[in-house]
Amino acid sequence: MKAAAMRAHGGPEVVELLDLPDPVAGPGEAVVAVKAAALNHLDIWVRKGWPGLRLAFPHVFGSDVSGVVESVGPGVVGWKAGDEVVVNPSLGCTRCERCLSGRENLCRHFAILGEHVSGGQAQKLAIPARNLCQKPKNLSFEEAAAVPLTFMTAWQAVAVKAALRPGETILVHAAGSGVGVAAVQIARLLGARVIATAGSDAKLEKARALGADEAINYETQDFLAEVKKLTGKQGVDVVFEHVGKTTWEKSLLSAGIGGRIVTVGATTGFDPLTDLRQVFFRQLAILGSTMGTAADLLQVLNFVGQGKLKPVVAEVLPLAAVVKAQGLLADRALFGKVVLVP
Repeated sequence: MKAAAMRAHGGPEVVELLDLPDPVAGPGEAVVAVKAAALNHLDIWVRKGWPGLRLAFPHVFGSDVSGVVESVGPGVVGWKAGDEVVVNPSLGCTRCERCLSGRENLCRHFAILGEHVSGGQAQKLAIPARNLCQKPKNLSFEEAAAVPLTFMTAWQAVAVKAALRPGETILVHAAGSGVGVAAVQIARLLGARVIATAGSDAKLEKARALGADEAINYETQDFLAEVKKLTGKQGVDVVFEHVGKTTWEKSLLSAGIGGRIVTVGATTGFDPLTDLRQVFFRQLAILGSTMGTAADLLQVLNFVGQGKLKPVVAEVLPLAAVVKAQGLLADRALFGKVVLVP
């Protein structure tokens, strides 16, 4: 099979389209014929590497996959060849108390498809059958591949960790990113007032179309000043943070007394300054969130199937154009997801 992979960490030059052996379904596994695989910033971070990340090379990129079941291994029930599926990219040990209680993303051995283990930007993928979900019939394969990682992440962060309530106000940074697109829609679904930021007026117009009530261009406006203006100096109830170092200090100041800042990433840097006086005096809650549970994904797919949440696909490219796709992602050139088709 063809696969977008790397043999070592580095820049775009390490990305290759390799011929790898076709996977075989082992006990409890299914082989999925991949129809579409979406990119995430995680692909770029994995390509570059970081201390402590140990991979078996060649490593295949990709966390988000949709496709058709090609075969199932011994012991698999409920799935058969021909079923159209979306893959849950969360992998727990399946044996610990947290996994058994449905909190697999808190497992000490938690892994993400395409990050810790080879992923699905390939023609085929072998995956535990428990990670298969039925593809919503109203979605194309490309749209379905744009759902899992970003919508799981945003759902747990906004609906579960921050517990956003109807009538509250949320600030969503980088609303044109995959996770930003998801957060805007989820916040709107939960009945909140949404203030979105993005780096261009064109992206902000699209964010409004998804449900953002207010829009701030962080390239031409001071988002903190605008938030104060829009909230009568009260600040927001929740800040959805995934940008990191360049926004963190002002994100804290954007939250009102008793506000919650939920962070799911640090695209621009992981070591910002934090004024603890702002945290304890204004009684802020800083919440970390990674991925979500299988139940979160099923809930998201249910809303997607009803048309209440919608993945946004910005561009579809062939698998062979993976380097170009990563470049588009790194340049933040698009609104929504970049998807590869084998």
